[in-house]
Amino acid sequence: MPETLSVATIAFNESANIARTLESVKWADELIILDSGSTDNTVAIAESYGAKVYVNKPFPGHGEQKNVAIDHCTSDWILLLDADEVITPELAKEIRQVLAGPAKHDAYWIPRLNLIFGRWIRHGGFYPDRKLRLFRRGSARLSEGVGPHSTPQFAGTPGILKGDMLHYAYPTLPLYLEHMNRYSTEMGRLAAAKGKTSRSLFAFLWNVVLNPVATFTYNYFFRLGFLDGREGLLLHLYHSGYVSWKYAKAWESARKASKQSGV
Repeated sequence: MPETLSVATIAFNESANIARTLESVKWADELIILDSGSTDNTVAIAESYGAKVYVNKPFPGHGEQKNVAIDHCTSDWILLLDADEVITPELAKEIRQVLAGPAKHDAYWIPRLNLIFGRWIRHGGFYPDRKLRLFRRGSARLSEGVGPHSTPQFAGTPGILKGDMLHYAYPTLPLYLEHMNRYSTEMGRLAAAKGKTSRSLFAFLWNVVLNPVATFTYNYFFRLGFLDGREGLLLHLYHSGYVSWKYAKAWESARKASKQSGV
């Protein structure tokens, strides 16, 4: 008899995405939505798909919130899915094969294909963009206190699935810039808490100027990001800007704290 699957998703004002996401996994045994106080109809849409909706607010952080969602799951396996991601039919078939067992691994990497500025990005280090998202319940938890890029921690050796998970990441430029501004603020705060505040002139130049330039050069030229056309150019240009922003914000945060303390 196949083992059961819970899909765990955190959400906040995801009415534009959540139906597409849940439609792709409506075959799962359990759909768990952990909402952080949506003011749109995210919850109503989720409930129309039979999802069990829970609320946890204020938002404690990405890793922390996803761990709460995981704790609500009751199936043998957990598929961690963001509210703007979709499981393709090919990937769904593979997951069902894992559930049919006996599974060779207790966790699996899933390749993710990102839609950015209207183009599916396949170069520059953005594909296959594997994520550890499918794992046996109790075998993995996410890192906490590390910002939006928290990832499940698994002690064993994961398997690798072939089917793509589609990520409707940043279909428009304004949406991308808004997210990068918000993410860089969160990552800047975490960097400042770890003492990465670019106090010396050399550290400031490296973090705010040279590191972003090196990031762009490596991803755009050496990892063939230029093959993704104008969209690839904009992506890598603004991604390097994000790298600069987060360290600049960490520096500014430390400077404000120093002034307030009179140091």
